[in-house]
Amino acid sequence: MANPAHSESTTTAASGHPTSSLSAADTTTADVRSGFLARAFTDPMALIDDAAVDAVVIATPTRRHREHVIAAAERRKPTFCEKPPALSLDEVAAMKTAIERSGVFFQMGFMRRFDAGYAAAKQQIDAGRIGTPLVFKATSRDPFRPSLEYANPASSGGMLIDMGIHDFDLARWFMGDVGTVSAIGATIAYPELAAVGDIDNAIVSLTFTSGKLGAVDLTRSGIYGYDISTEILGLEGTIRIGYLRETPILVMTKDGGVSHDTVPYFMERFRDAYTHQLQDFARNVQHAKAPPITIDDGLEALRVGIAATRAREAGTSVTVAEVV
Repeated sequence: MANPAHSESTTTAASGHPTSSLSAADTTTADVRSGFLARAFTDPMALIDDAAVDAVVIATPTRRHREHVIAAAERRKPTFCEKPPALSLDEVAAMKTAIERSGVFFQMGFMRRFDAGYAAAKQQIDAGRIGTPLVFKATSRDPFRPSLEYANPASSGGMLIDMGIHDFDLARWFMGDVGTVSAIGATIAYPELAAVGDIDNAIVSLTFTSGKLGAVDLTRSGIYGYDISTEILGLEGTIRIGYLRETPILVMTKDGGVSHDTVPYFMERFRDAYTHQLQDFARNVQHAKAPPITIDDGLEALRVGIAATRAREAGTSVTVAEVV
């Protein structure tokens, strides 16, 4: 998923107790819940510095994650950070150091893990329902390209990192660490993306350290709708995750045949998952529970994305562990 909502005006939100305030920086669409008072900040650092702010949710442009995460860690404020964690491994290493030095709670954001289908699939696989997983296949298709500003790798990391990181995280979650990566990609649907150095279609092959296999195909030109699906082939069965029809209705006519609508975009497809992951973050902070997704998960998924980017550029397979 390429999320064009992560722009310079994207919300940096922080929440306090129900009797205190819900604050947001650089936002015009703050969702004011019952029992909270909303305050707006034009400077994210002022929000993080505010003594009334108990915890921070970071959804700013990826290139600004490092400074915001480190600032929150230095102030020992529990932090949730959207994917990707940053644009480079060095930046994530600096974030990790700040988190570990402060001892602050930190949770990485990969909302697909909180989707009902993906969560159920994980439970079934862990229970041995399909035996040993052998092959991971994932498809992520956006219905249109993001803005050129967002697509610019200097801002978002580019398609293989910003969009592919969802599937790379799922690959690690379901299958374990990735050993080697090869990739092909091109700018074949939206030639204007070449002006900022990005692509619009890619296919990534994964070999896991276990020897098992994986494949991820990404496109920004899935014009029929937002199409996200994953399949895990096991020794004793297969699990398929995802759906394309948004509304549970089929229209069947003589002239038109059988038709249905499609999922419009990520906001609709993963609406509940976004809510559940933030609820999970709040519960974990309140009850001093360990985060289910750590900065290391973000680091390793980013490492796979960087390996895929280098593999495409070099036209050769890249060993993930050698990406530093």
